[in-house]
Amino acid sequence: MEGLRPRAPLGLVLAAFGAIYFIWGSTYLGIRIAIESLPPFLMAGTRFILAGALLYAWARLRSGSPRPGLKDWRDAAIVGGLLFLGGNGLVVWAEQKVASGPAALIIATEPLWIVLVAMLLPGATRPGARAVLGLIAGFAGVAMLMAPGLGSSAVDPVGAAALVLAALSWAIGSIYSQAAGARARARGNGAVLHAFLWTGMQMLCGGSMQLMAGTARGEWATAHPADMTMRSVLAFLYLVVFGSIVGFTAYSWLLSVCSAASVSTYAYVNPVVAVFLGWLLGGEHVGSMTIIAAAVIIGGVFLILHDQQRAARAARLSTLETAPETG
Repeated sequence: MEGLRPRAPLGLVLAAFGAIYFIWGSTYLGIRIAIESLPPFLMAGTRFILAGALLYAWARLRSGSPRPGLKDWRDAAIVGGLLFLGGNGLVVWAEQKVASGPAALIIATEPLWIVLVAMLLPGATRPGARAVLGLIAGFAGVAMLMAPGLGSSAVDPVGAAALVLAALSWAIGSIYSQAAGARARARGNGAVLHAFLWTGMQMLCGGSMQLMAGTARGEWATAHPADMTMRSVLAFLYLVVFGSIVGFTAYSWLLSVCSAASVSTYAYVNPVVAVFLGWLLGGEHVGSMTIIAAAVIIGGVFLILHDQQRAARAARLSTLETAPETG
């Protein structure tokens, strides 16, 4: 497996990839089941506060990570708001209108948004021909899902628009998170913020914002325990334990032992898993247009990520060629 460090146990690596491939792919159906009887933003906020508190406490008590500073919490609040309120929150809200499979397909366009947002940054380089083709294909696939005349399972346009905004918010949050890490290293505490601690901080901040959003929407008035079904509660617990704690822990660990290009392959697999589980367990209709749109979107994502991998390899080779000789 490309980018794997020699000391990383292969079995553990495969298990971690299985977590981000299949567990994260299943969370779309888990969200749909959870919000059948649980208010969407209150459910999501409680999910991430519980998971974030556990990760934060574990990192502080077991890994010896020191207390983060105010600037670290500021960055965590911004990233958490973009990832969990804007990203996950809009997904949870949109799945009241959009089936879990198409929702996962639209969210799969997140790498496309990263390329577009990165182009606006100072000193950005223009994407290659493959990336441009990937952008066209990815957004064409989303248009195919939304077009009412192309199939009987056209996606609700309001829900689809919310999902597009969710993917954009997640992309901006991901880019900002990288900048926040650079600032932390400049402050001399790059190694201080343990990966689990940093993730827990983002979840705590983003989950708190989701609770505030749910409160603003009046969701507490609809949160009656007597109306909560067992299947929604079990789906919520699955999202907390497996989707948040296991999934994000596996993702953070994989980034430390494998190349980012290898880890990013979850973007191909998640929507396929989501569509399959939505059809198998959720009773969701999967028409021919959904399958075609899925192939177009995943193909576009492949072209984007492949172009990024080539650019990263070229940058590494350039660095090696220009490095001064020693000895």
